[in-house]
Amino acid sequence: MCGIVGYVGKGRAADFLLDGLSKLEYRGYDSAGIAVYDGTNVHIEKSVGRLSALREKIADNMPEGSMGIGHTRWATHGRPSDRNAHPHSDCSGDFVVVHNGIIENYLSLKEELIEKGHNFQSETDTEVVAHLLEDVYNGDFLGSVREVLQRIEGSYSLVFMSKKNPGTLICTKQDNPLVIGLGEGENFIASDIPAIISKTRKTFIMADGEIAVVTQDSVNISNRRGEKIDKKIFEVSWNAEAAEKGGYEHFMLKEIHEQPKAVKDTMRERIIKDGSGIILNELNWDKDFLQSFNKIYIVACGTAYHAGLVGKYYIEKLARILVEVDLASEFRYRDPIIDEKTLLIVISQSGETSDTLAALKESKRRGAKTLAVTNVVGSSIAREAEWVLYTWAGPEIAVASTKAYTTQLILMFMLALYMAGILGTQEKERIAELVGELKKIPAQISETLSDVEPIKTFAKRYGFNEDVFYIGRSLDYSVALEGALKLKEVSYIHAEAYAAGELKHGTLALIVEGVPVIALATQRSVYEKTLSNIKEVKARDAVVIGIAAEGDEELIKYVDHVMYVPQTDELLIPLLTVVPLQLLAYYGAITRGCDVDKPRNLAKSVTVE
Repeated sequence: MCGIVGYVGKGRAADFLLDGLSKLEYRGYDSAGIAVYDGTNVHIEKSVGRLSALREKIADNMPEGSMGIGHTRWATHGRPSDRNAHPHSDCSGDFVVVHNGIIENYLSLKEELIEKGHNFQSETDTEVVAHLLEDVYNGDFLGSVREVLQRIEGSYSLVFMSKKNPGTLICTKQDNPLVIGLGEGENFIASDIPAIISKTRKTFIMADGEIAVVTQDSVNISNRRGEKIDKKIFEVSWNAEAAEKGGYEHFMLKEIHEQPKAVKDTMRERIIKDGSGIILNELNWDKDFLQSFNKIYIVACGTAYHAGLVGKYYIEKLARILVEVDLASEFRYRDPIIDEKTLLIVISQSGETSDTLAALKESKRRGAKTLAVTNVVGSSIAREAEWVLYTWAGPEIAVASTKAYTTQLILMFMLALYMAGILGTQEKERIAELVGELKKIPAQISETLSDVEPIKTFAKRYGFNEDVFYIGRSLDYSVALEGALKLKEVSYIHAEAYAAGELKHGTLALIVEGVPVIALATQRSVYEKTLSNIKEVKARDAVVIGIAAEGDEELIKYVDHVMYVPQTDELLIPLLTVVPLQLLAYYGAITRGCDVDKPRNLAKSVTVE
């Protein structure tokens, strides 16, 4: 996820580009750059780091010109650096492009272009687009862009600029946002409304497959076949702060609703096209390599630790390898048994979690092989580990992790399937069946998010309770832990999760009349046992809110309320059951008037012990 801006008009382009990027810096912040056409040449300025580094770099030499494009980056292909920062140009410097998304077939295109003599300057997938445009250009800017779009595969929003075509920008999108702001004698392009809201309220919201030719006085939109499209102007009514959040009241809610796309992005390029299995090009593992381990450790903190608990279940169930999950803050202080037959998997959204990084370094020192699951390219943990799997969730601004958790679960599931395919521990038919169910998950999360009114009602009714308990068995217990953490960190309600089978071993003493109990009952293998535990808390007059798969008509007989999620394989249902728990935490915090995005005493990344 990155920030894109473009300007063509009568003013100084650099002023708008820098201002617009400052409004989008929440979308990507490991490097930034602008390209400005001065009437003769295109001047590209870019810098690794936050936007302030770019501002400082060009403060005394601001590019002049009234047409330009800019970008603030969240790294995907290629670590953060000056040369990987956008914009990117072709060999001649005639064509410049900024891009948000992933070009899935960039490697094959790059190889083809190198054979033709093109010289690449970066590690990015984006640079391929600029060279491809140079390669196909025939004097028709729009026609050449269309030809490029026929060749590339993936998700993108793209803005093209060419010194061969002064005064014209071309932009398009596929699965990534793009808007055009309409001014007087000037027009604006951005990946999101906050960048343009101070300049205009009149916008075109681009749809997938549309191509816009933008000049200072006109915006002409067509489809891929060249057929003209008459767009309706969308008048933005949000204020600037709301626009930054995409119209949502808080970043946490926005990020909860971004989960379908984040999950889809995490899966992209990692599923074999015929659906027969998982391909992880980042790993070069084989059967002998996996059989060399006698144990796998998963080490993490907080939400990532809860993802690790689910990951343990996935790997043991599918790949049949012994897995131990440990809190990073405890791991290295207990003298763990680690050697060259150990695989250590660390999970960290930021890639900078201090305890997790320390556990990684200590395990490497003892001879373990190491794999990082993280969201941030070029982070400390990504650099330290031997292998890295990125979640591609995009920047997560709210302190409480939501889309980070679901993308971590997706990646742990895919890793387990990948290992099972190598080891032959699952039938090919079973793997294909699970891949088929996996592909449905983004749409099923969207379905789960489609009706939040019952959750709002529960939050208002029970949001002022001082205690809430969560129970579940098997994978439901792991998800219950994450649900309880979300509730207490944003609403400050005392929330605890218990393995339902442990109630009679002490914790049942906490159940009193009227106390809310969130009961997850989605695991068919232990369903009857879970019902028995639910009856136990109901017998003590608890108020029970059940979470079940659609079609479960039995649970409602024993609980006060039920929240349903779509049916899927019980291995994958944690990706769905966590969504209502996230929403319950969010609306519980709203009910209590808490600062949802910045809960007290907490920071987004814990970079000190």
